[in-house]
Amino acid sequence: MRAAALARDGEGGAEVARLRVGRIPYINCYPVYGAVDRGVVPLAATLVDGIPTALNRLMAEGALDVSVVSAVEYARDAHRYLLLPDLAISCDGPVRSVLLFSDLPATALGGRRVIVSASSMTSVALLELLFEGVWRARPRFVPGDAEVGDLARFEREPGRRPARLVIGDAALLLTAGPRGGAYGGAHAVPAPYAHVYDLGAEWKRWTGLPFVFAVWVAQRSTPVAASLAVHASLIESRDWGLAHLGALAAQAHAATGVPRATCAEYLSGLDYGLSYPHLAGLTEFFRRLVLAGRVPDGRLAFLPAA
Repeated sequence: MRAAALARDGEGGAEVARLRVGRIPYINCYPVYGAVDRGVVPLAATLVDGIPTALNRLMAEGALDVSVVSAVEYARDAHRYLLLPDLAISCDGPVRSVLLFSDLPATALGGRRVIVSASSMTSVALLELLFEGVWRARPRFVPGDAEVGDLARFEREPGRRPARLVIGDAALLLTAGPRGGAYGGAHAVPAPYAHVYDLGAEWKRWTGLPFVFAVWVAQRSTPVAASLAVHASLIESRDWGLAHLGALAAQAHAATGVPRATCAEYLSGLDYGLSYPHLAGLTEFFRRLVLAGRVPDGRLAFLPAA
């Protein structure tokens, strides 16, 4: 499938290819796309919103040219993608938006159901590694929906409900709970869980390394010059976003109902680059997935600056 859409050239009227660029509609992407959304930084592309697994699928089908994808999607199909340098969503400790909620300790969940978010491949893969390597338990993983609109349908009786992996805005809302003011009334918060595990913090404790949840990639078939232009715009927009986290936190609060201070703490705790330590964390994650037989062995390949 050819991803680029056709758009009219404003001067000559000729049809030119317009790239399709994927964007996750969670607030953790606000720092990367905020300046584009406000017209501060131009982006010669059509933005396509989708949860991580949807964007993974669109990239795998060739329906997008450039997109943020789950780190696992890159590892699963690295031969078709090029990484955009210095652009990722990562943490060096708590991530605050990829959380396991449970009424029992994780070590006691062997044989029990754990509902895993159907929205993120990377979070599920990390959770599986943590159960195998840290908690030494073998629960039954069951895919389930865990977006913001699904929170009201969560089982509510402590002690009888299954553990749940929740990601993104829904995880922030669930931890805000009744303390979140508007959230408590609008989204029917379940009773608090006795145990909440932050997967970013658990990975850091286990390996001593940062964790990369998402990366930006281009199709290898996308013209390099076009991919570089998108990359340059996203880097410029990210730099603007990191300089305006207060405004983005206010936007996030208005969009979700999560307290503004919580949104500010969350956004400031994420890293949107891809430094040597983050690359070390990424390759260590991939190494463990390869050893577990979950992804093929491969290598990192970056978009060339040419």
